[in-house]
Amino acid sequence: MPEEPAHGLGVSLPAADARAKTEGTFPYASDLWAEGLLWAAILRSPHPHARITAIDTSGALEMPGVRAVVTHEDVPGDRCYGRRIADRPVFASDLVRHHGEAIAAVAAEHPDTARLAAAAITVEYEVLEPVTDPEQSFAAEPLHPDGNLVRHIPLSYGDPDLTGDVVVEGLYRVGRQDPAPIGAEAGLAVPRPDGGVELYVASTDPHTDRDLAAACYGLEPERVKVVVTGVPGATGDREEHGFHLPLGLLALRTGCPVKLTATREESFLGHSHRHPALLRYRHHADTEGRLLKVEAQLLLDAGAYADTSAESLAAAVAFACGPYVVPHAFIEGWAVRTNNPPSGHMRGEGAMQVCAAYEAQMDKLAAKLGLDPVELRLRNALATGDILPTGQTVTCPAPVAELLEAVRDFPLPPLPKDSPEDDWLLPGGPEGAGEPGAVRRGVGYALGMVHMLGAEGADEVSTATVKVHDGMATVICAAVETGQGFTTLARQIVQETLGIDEVHVAAVDTDQPPAGPAAHGRHTWVSGGAVERAAKMVRTQLLQPLAHKFGMSTELLQITDGKITSYDGVLSTTVMEAMDGKELWATAQCRPHPTEPLDENGQGDAFVGMAFCAVRAVVDVDIELGSIRVVEMAVAQDVGRVLNPAQLAARIEAGVTLGVGTALTENLRTARGVVRHPDLTGYALPTALDAPDIRIVKLVEERDVVAPFGAKAASAVPVVTSPAAVASAVRAATGRPVNRLPIRPQAAVAPPTV
Repeated sequence: MPEEPAHGLGVSLPAADARAKTEGTFPYASDLWAEGLLWAAILRSPHPHARITAIDTSGALEMPGVRAVVTHEDVPGDRCYGRRIADRPVFASDLVRHHGEAIAAVAAEHPDTARLAAAAITVEYEVLEPVTDPEQSFAAEPLHPDGNLVRHIPLSYGDPDLTGDVVVEGLYRVGRQDPAPIGAEAGLAVPRPDGGVELYVASTDPHTDRDLAAACYGLEPERVKVVVTGVPGATGDREEHGFHLPLGLLALRTGCPVKLTATREESFLGHSHRHPALLRYRHHADTEGRLLKVEAQLLLDAGAYADTSAESLAAAVAFACGPYVVPHAFIEGWAVRTNNPPSGHMRGEGAMQVCAAYEAQMDKLAAKLGLDPVELRLRNALATGDILPTGQTVTCPAPVAELLEAVRDFPLPPLPKDSPEDDWLLPGGPEGAGEPGAVRRGVGYALGMVHMLGAEGADEVSTATVKVHDGMATVICAAVETGQGFTTLARQIVQETLGIDEVHVAAVDTDQPPAGPAAHGRHTWVSGGAVERAAKMVRTQLLQPLAHKFGMSTELLQITDGKITSYDGVLSTTVMEAMDGKELWATAQCRPHPTEPLDENGQGDAFVGMAFCAVRAVVDVDIELGSIRVVEMAVAQDVGRVLNPAQLAARIEAGVTLGVGTALTENLRTARGVVRHPDLTGYALPTALDAPDIRIVKLVEERDVVAPFGAKAASAVPVVTSPAAVASAVRAATGRPVNRLPIRPQAAVAPPTV
């Protein structure tokens, strides 16, 4: 007899949609269709900063097949939107504030007609001088009615007059990274008989999207429904409303379904990116290498609109010292508006930028003291019970030293052989490789940290329902599967709690109670916690009659492999028999303990929990050409508890690869605010050939007692830590400071020896 398939928590249960995705049958938003479908196109500004003096849509409306054109004048409700601050117009009216800003949208009977009609709209601009340097934004004329400053956080902790025996300084820059989603943005809007509209989009926070859309359309939220279609991966939140808000307007105007499938260029121009950052640091230490004080100035480029910049800045300021004990810290952080492309949420926002800087400072301090870089980090490593510069005590497990020792002690990879058949192992590959004698190997280390869930008073709540009937369980929860594995986790939770193999997770729409956005490991913690509570309530309903019949409590009964047994073996029956044709269901919520905003001195318990990671990078650098090959990334991470080993490994490997792209290739270049080469030729993503060997050398399973299952967020912290580790390794190989990400070839060319 074949063995029963393993299930439940701690097992590598395959994803339910894995086969459909690999076979190409999984329904993404770009695959949607409806009877009487019209196609949408959006006209975007060619200028980063301009005053609009006139818009003439007559040329588009006269074209055969064009059914509607909408501009700012056709927005019946709120003309500006935003998740936190409603400062971004649906369509620009008087001013254009960034390259690619939406001006108008067209609905036509054919996609080519829609694009031609959009191009036929005549817009008269008075081109203005763009503000593209965030340092100039402070003195520039206001770019927005709300001003140029999005947020300022002056963190003050300790003695400002203290000076260390050893002081190192540095200036660091981090470029603009694009989410570069696997599938570009797409969506479908379908008008409803009640005058409302349904949006079929790859949303990761459908209830917020619904509320924003309803406000824009001038409708009650009940008349707008968001149905989540397949999300083709999300390194950010795929939260750009600028793609689907025009769809609903066009559908309401025409009375027909309207579809938009963005080109890759439109995708680059239309969505938000990682915040570029300018970071000035000064570290003070004693002669033994113990940190005494950190001073820093952090400047984030928010681009044209606020978006999530306030939250990103809070993370940057709070984690500006890294996972180290720093008794005195003075950090000033600003997020400012410019005429650059908008910045927003992207995995590890804020924390990634400062990690690159503070780890560079640790390398610099180790060199000045003549200490081993690992030893310096170990002397200052944060631990449970230590206090962050925000004044918050680290109450969760923080095995920082253990993680660093694990990657340090892991065997180094062998050196490549000096033979022609191994040319592909050299930096640059066979066609771009220089002389093998010019290749230097470097080993670098980095420690990183991120916060989990929302911060600064965000109400983190999720609701889930579990129903059981005819031997099958159904989970209803508006937590969107973005590739993080929530649907698989939900199945595992129900399998473990109720002993039922067949578990179905319902599709997500806004008819369900809200579950919040898919970010910061929320759904593993909050939505997974809600599913667990609902499943336990159903379990109690199932076991109570049996316990009452046999005169025992439900705690003395257990469910294993579909069988219910008592502790003494008197009771033994199957779940199916106990159900006896009944339908059981329960709804539950999970809400973690509250947090608080940072005060005027940057103090406060702003975070529910934190996760930590250590990475050792091994690189080969051609010191004559400046080409870099990442040979290996060794990762140690505290995960709380491993819920799905294969899924966890995939998330860590994906995070490391994203970090390698941040370190070496990914930089959305702009020339005076104009995006250059907005395509996947001009924007270099790491490929399979660029991905290094990734060794997960240790997973520390010290459970966080306040988290459901004790698990921690897994994917963001390797993204945060990996770029800093690569930069550290390049510094070790070349002796160059490497103070910019991505690393330019000229920064990896070693200085000539005398």
